[in-house]
Amino acid sequence: MQIQPILAALRRHKAGTLLIALQIALTLAIVCNALFIIQQRLAHVGESTGVDEQNVFVIENMWGEQYSTPEAAAKIKQDMLTLRQLPAVLDAAPANSYPLRTEGWDDLITLTPEQVKPTTDATVFVGDDHFLHALGVKLIAGRDFRPDEIVNMGNRENPEPPVTIVTKALADKLYPNGDALGKPLYSMTSTPSTIIGIVDTLHRADVDASSIPYAGQVMIWPMRPAYPEGLVYIVRAKPGQLEAAMREAPKALYAANRMRTIDPHDGILSFAQVRQRAYESDRGMAMLMGTISIVLLAITGAGIVGLTSFWVGQRRRQIGVRRALGATHRDILHYFLTENLLISLGGIGIGIVLAVASSTWLVTHYELKSLPLSYVLAGVVLLLLLGQAAVLVPALRASRVPPVEATRPV
Repeated sequence: MQIQPILAALRRHKAGTLLIALQIALTLAIVCNALFIIQQRLAHVGESTGVDEQNVFVIENMWGEQYSTPEAAAKIKQDMLTLRQLPAVLDAAPANSYPLRTEGWDDLITLTPEQVKPTTDATVFVGDDHFLHALGVKLIAGRDFRPDEIVNMGNRENPEPPVTIVTKALADKLYPNGDALGKPLYSMTSTPSTIIGIVDTLHRADVDASSIPYAGQVMIWPMRPAYPEGLVYIVRAKPGQLEAAMREAPKALYAANRMRTIDPHDGILSFAQVRQRAYESDRGMAMLMGTISIVLLAITGAGIVGLTSFWVGQRRRQIGVRRALGATHRDILHYFLTENLLISLGGIGIGIVLAVASSTWLVTHYELKSLPLSYVLAGVVLLLLLGQAAVLVPALRASRVPPVEATRPV
């Protein structure tokens, strides 16, 4: 089929042609970036924490009175003994925070005390010699903390630990040659912490976009938090006994000391609930982007159907003339499919430019990754298929216009 007559017809309908082309361009730009954002969000939601999530739960304990650091430490030791003696509990540990909590403590890290620009940023978890086992985290090199290395950390105290355990991600960032064990790091202080152990995977406490460049970078300090507020107990149940452990734990703690507060709704959470809450905004964003994409595609498809139907109505006599001159049903169908393909290609050309430009803007302002070419190609294929599918019904209707239409007055 010759393209020239189709282009001539499109020039006579500039407004409609331009409107559909721009609609396709805008849809392509938005859908490509939306699909990429959805993929990034879902990948973020599915990240491994390194925790034995099926068996771990957390308790946020608040004391009803103010205690000195030694007094608080003694009460926490008693709480740990109480929890570890429960039939359904495998282990327990106090901590300042835990993976996916969305709030916690992080420190900039250097390799020398004189270093001005930090090497990286890491979440800081403080815990005793039961911390790793309570989370179910795997130690892949070195050793765990010894009981004699654990120090009590009171409110507003910031001791400088002589030893630390780090994740493999942090170890590789600091010492890319794989020799981090036994090496020092500085958390913006003049006192070094020697790396005595490396764990396989442990998620940071934060989950927002700003933490993505530092994913998996965590260090653990040998400290027992001993303060009245913000203290959490990490409890690991025996396999298959999570619900029983979650029922028994608060009862046992209240029996040991009623001068405490554990919120009945938020004070005790399974790790499944922790994950659900941490990634609620990511799932919401993915659903929003998906809804926007579907609506835009539907509007674009409806626009193509509407405009093509309008053109078919306007051209019935011309179609009848072509039919009278020997054009077949297939010729008429191919004409409208080709016409729509040309419009779609024009819109797609503009849309690719808009997609890349909008991706660059998102990378600059929101620290997102650049839009891969595969998503642009997927968007192009999707819009082409949508365009051809949308024009098919009006084109079939046009192909059934009888030759007698040529004899009807305009």
